[in-house]
Amino acid sequence: MTSKGTALITGASTGIGAIYADRLARRGYDLILVARNRDKLQSLAARIADQTGRSVEALAADLGNAADLARVEAVLREDASITMLVNNAGIGTHSTLLESDVDRMEAMIQLNVTALMRLTYAAVPGLVARGGGTVINIASIVAVAPELLNGVYGGTKAFVQAFTTSLNHELADKGIRAQAVLPGATRTDFWALGGLPVENLPSEIVMPADEMVDAALAGLDQGETSTIPALRDVDLWNAYEAARLALGPQLSATHAAPRFAAGV
Repeated sequence: MTSKGTALITGASTGIGAIYADRLARRGYDLILVARNRDKLQSLAARIADQTGRSVEALAADLGNAADLARVEAVLREDASITMLVNNAGIGTHSTLLESDVDRMEAMIQLNVTALMRLTYAAVPGLVARGGGTVINIASIVAVAPELLNGVYGGTKAFVQAFTTSLNHELADKGIRAQAVLPGATRTDFWALGGLPVENLPSEIVMPADEMVDAALAGLDQGETSTIPALRDVDLWNAYEAARLALGPQLSATHAAPRFAAGV
């Protein structure tokens, strides 16, 4: 199979990231897999390389650590084979604001927002210079429904959605495709790590991780810039986007709206 270039995937040792690695290798991408757990990463890299014949590199790094993050940024800037970045690494929590540790919230922002932003900034100039590429950012349905889970987590994913929308606005004419993926509840270790094992959720709302990734890649193939794998009626999303865009002409003006006049 002709190579489609190299995809760098963060949070790649297990779950959604590992499935993206498998699927992209089978689509013809060589891989650079980034995660903290070196042993799991190397085992996955060896398995995918054996099964697909693609070149798969394991890069152990903690994206919450400034030095490790800088190492991955350097790879994205310097490796001219890279054609895709999958920003999958992230953490979450299900605790309320009053129950949350503020240092953990700051660490969440560092990984979910700052690391994702820095990696994208490292990758995009090279992609533009080489004539194009793809950035996939894993967001969440809480980007548009923040009341469902912890508010800081929702805020980080709202950033991912807004950032991806802006990437498309600024870079589409430069050959860059950006997709935000907004999964609902997905059967991964995410829930247990956040303190609520997935077995505690209603089974009818939990999607297998492989089905989620396959749907997200199908959305990418169909040209979607925002993909909600569980959404049956795409007209609902189109109406949501149309309503958002319709606000545009009324968001800034020389005077306050008449409805705020005294006595109204």
